[in-house]
Amino acid sequence: MKTWKKVLIGAGAALALVIVVSFIVHESNKGVVTVQTGRARRQDLASIVSASGEIKPKTYVNIGANAFGKITHLYVKEGDRVKKGQLLAQLENVQSAADVAASKASLEASRADALAAAANLNTAKADLERAKADYERSRLDWERAEGLYQAGVISKADYDNRKMAWQTSSAGLAQAQARVTQANAQKDSADRRIAQTSASLTRASDVLDKTVYAAPYAGVITNLPVREGETVVIGIQNAPGSTLMTLADMSVITAEVKVDETDIVNVELGQAAEVSIDAIPKKTFHAVVTEIGNNAIVRSTGVATSQQATASQEAKDFKVVVTLQDPPQDLRPGLSATAKITTATRHQVVTIPSQAVTYRREGDLRAGGENSAVQAAGPANSASKQPDDEIQGVFVIRNRKAEFVPVETGITGTSDIEVISGLKEGDEIVTGSYKVLRTMKPGTTVKIDNSAPKTEEST
Repeated sequence: MKTWKKVLIGAGAALALVIVVSFIVHESNKGVVTVQTGRARRQDLASIVSASGEIKPKTYVNIGANAFGKITHLYVKEGDRVKKGQLLAQLENVQSAADVAASKASLEASRADALAAAANLNTAKADLERAKADYERSRLDWERAEGLYQAGVISKADYDNRKMAWQTSSAGLAQAQARVTQANAQKDSADRRIAQTSASLTRASDVLDKTVYAAPYAGVITNLPVREGETVVIGIQNAPGSTLMTLADMSVITAEVKVDETDIVNVELGQAAEVSIDAIPKKTFHAVVTEIGNNAIVRSTGVATSQQATASQEAKDFKVVVTLQDPPQDLRPGLSATAKITTATRHQVVTIPSQAVTYRREGDLRAGGENSAVQAAGPANSASKQPDDEIQGVFVIRNRKAEFVPVETGITGTSDIEVISGLKEGDEIVTGSYKVLRTMKPGTTVKIDNSAPKTEEST
C-alpha cells in the first residue's frame, strides 16, 4: 500500500476519534450548570437597621414674641453660649412701665383707704361700747325709779324723766350698732379695692415682664432671625416677626432619623447604634435608641398619617431618636447624619451568604424526583403543605449535584443570614449567579467556578 493511502487512512481515523470524543464530552456536559459556591460557617452576626436624618438637640425652645413692640436691645448674637437667666432681648416698654407705676399708685391709695376704714371701724366699735354702757346705766336707773314711784317716794315727773333717759340710751345703742355695721362694710369695700388694684398691678407687671426675655436654661443661640429696631408681633410659631431666637441645650445631642416601616418592628428602646455625620467623615459616635415614634410619616410629603383624611399606599417611615453618648463640642443642629441601629446579635452561629437563600414551590420539588429535597423536609412536612406553597431553602452541593435543602433562618446581617436548622458548618452551597438560582432545579449537575468575574474595565 502506498504511503499517501496510509496517511489518508490515519487522518480519517484520527478525525473519527476526535468526533467521537467530542460527542462524548458534549453529552457528558449536557445539562451541567456553572455555579459559584460558598460554605456555611460559624461567626458572630449582627442585624443592623440603617436610617438617615439630622442632628438635633434633645431640648430646644423657640423664644417667641409675647407682646407687640419694637426691639430696643439684642444682647446676644447667633452662636453665643448663654447661662440660665441671662438677658437676651429687650422690647420697648414705655406704656407698660407707666401702667405699672399707675397701678402701684392706685394700690397705695387703696391701702390708705383701707387704713382709714379700719380706724373708722374701731371708732364705731368704741362708740358702741359707750352706748351699751349708757343703755345699761339708764335701764338700771329706770328700774329703780319704777320701784320708788310705786312706793310714792318720787314724783311722776321724775319717774317720766328717767324712763325717757332709758329710751334715749336704747336708741343711741341701736345707732351705734348701725355705725359699726356701716364701718365693717366700708372696711370690706376697701379690702376689695386693694385686691382689685393688686390684680391690676399683677397684670401690668406681667405685660412689662414680657418685654424682657431671659434664657430659660443654659444653651447656645442657634437661630436669630431678628435685628434691633424691628417690630415683633404675637403670632403663630415660625411666622415672621413672631420668633425672636432659638435656644438649644447642646449638652444632650440626638440624631432624629426615619426608619422604614418594614424595619421599625425590630427597633426597640435601649438598642445600641452608631451615628456617622456627613460633616465629620471617617468618625462614628456611639448612641442609644431613646425614642420611637408611634405614628407613620408619609415619605413623599413628610405628613403624619393621622393628619391625612384618606389612606395612602405610599412608602412610610417612623421617627426614631438616638441619643449620642460622646458628642463633640462643636456639633451643630441640622447636620445630616446616618444611624446604624443594632437590632439583634448572635454569637458563633451558622451563617450563609444572604443571596444563597431561594424559594421553590412544593409541586416543583416533587417533580424533581428522588434527589429533590422534598424527602429532606420529612413526610410530615410535605403532607402539611399544599402544592403551591413556597419553601425556603438553599441548594447544597452533593456528589456534583445541587440538592434543594429547606432551611429555617434567623436574623439577617449586612451580607450573611443566620441558619437555625437545615445546614451544618462546612456545607457547600450555591451562591450564584442570581439567574441560575432562579431557574435551577433539584438534582442539577453543576460545575463550580469561584473565580472572580471579569469587570468591564479588565475585559
